[in-house]
Amino acid sequence: MVSQKISAWIARLGWVWVDGQVAQVSRRPGASTVFLTLRDPSADLSLTVTTNRDVLDSGAPQLREGARVVLHAKPDFYAARGTLSLRADEIRQVGLGELLARLEKLKKLLGAEGLFDPRRKQRLPFLPHQIGLITGRASAAERDVRTNARRRWPAVTFRTVNVAVQGPSAVPQIVDALRVLDADPTTEVIVIARGGGGIEDLLPFSDEALCRAVFACRTPVVSAIGHETDAPLLDYVADVRASTPTDAAKRIVPDLAEEVRVIGQARSRLDRAVRNLVDREAHRLELLRSRPVLARPQLMVERLATDVSALRHRVDRCLAHTLTAAADDLRHTRDRLRALSPAATLDRGYAIVQRTDGHVVRAASEVAEGDLVRVRLADGELAATIGAGDRRQASPARRR
Repeated sequence: MVSQKISAWIARLGWVWVDGQVAQVSRRPGASTVFLTLRDPSADLSLTVTTNRDVLDSGAPQLREGARVVLHAKPDFYAARGTLSLRADEIRQVGLGELLARLEKLKKLLGAEGLFDPRRKQRLPFLPHQIGLITGRASAAERDVRTNARRRWPAVTFRTVNVAVQGPSAVPQIVDALRVLDADPTTEVIVIARGGGGIEDLLPFSDEALCRAVFACRTPVVSAIGHETDAPLLDYVADVRASTPTDAAKRIVPDLAEEVRVIGQARSRLDRAVRNLVDREAHRLELLRSRPVLARPQLMVERLATDVSALRHRVDRCLAHTLTAAADDLRHTRDRLRALSPAATLDRGYAIVQRTDGHVVRAASEVAEGDLVRVRLADGELAATIGAGDRRQASPARRR
């Protein structure tokens, strides 16, 4: 009952235009019905198409597997087997011009979404330890990549996944291989390689599903499809575009001989730089050693000793002169003090009379008869008493 209801519901659907890739063509001798397997590479989906031989011969007489077609068909559900198929009354093989127009439209769409943006592309490692290679089995592209890479760097290793590189199963196999290699932590770069071919042969490498799978990879991807003039959309999405499989080998690994040569040149430059530095510093040391201060260090000591001796002589002369001048000043001061000192007056025969309280007697009226006085001479002192006749007034003339 369920199959019948599904069949009835699908029978109410109208005619539709379907676009896809022919995966298989089955023509039975003497039969008027032709069976096609139509595949959608992007959705990884296939449907069986039945049509009349006359319809196929009139619309696509040279139809082969891998061709792109547009057909007018009506869905049919076969309830006995529970399968869905298409019944076509018109088939058109897509021409080259239409394919190119569709590719250009897809190119603009992917470019607008940023899949071609150079800022999102990853840099290749300088020396990958393992390279993932996606290519056809025993193909010339595989041989070119492996041979040239090992010729440049013999220690490089490969993890090769062989897939179909054309036809309806190419895109799913390449996408699956891409996911396997991207999940392998030992794979540091992935190369998708294929030899030359026509535009139809290279169509899988312009598939939208493959382009989006490459863009989503965390591992850098190198596109090496066809010849230099071939430019599938994969070239724009990949992180690095190689013109040929041989060119891909040159891009993913360095040339051992070239690297050895560069290292040799760098070592030569380093040796020259070190030698020049040593020679320059040795010359500077020689100049320093040739200076008198280092060639004969005692000269500096002798010169300084001479300066010290001269300074000592100058100090001695200055000190002697200062002491002589001070002695002369002291002598002159002493002579002046001696001339002004009362002792000098006493030496001339004068005496100083003082009362007992120390007051110097300058007039006779300052003492009375019987007063004790002290007479100070140049040499010693005398004690005396004032008598009656000792008090005499000095005349005015003598006072003067």
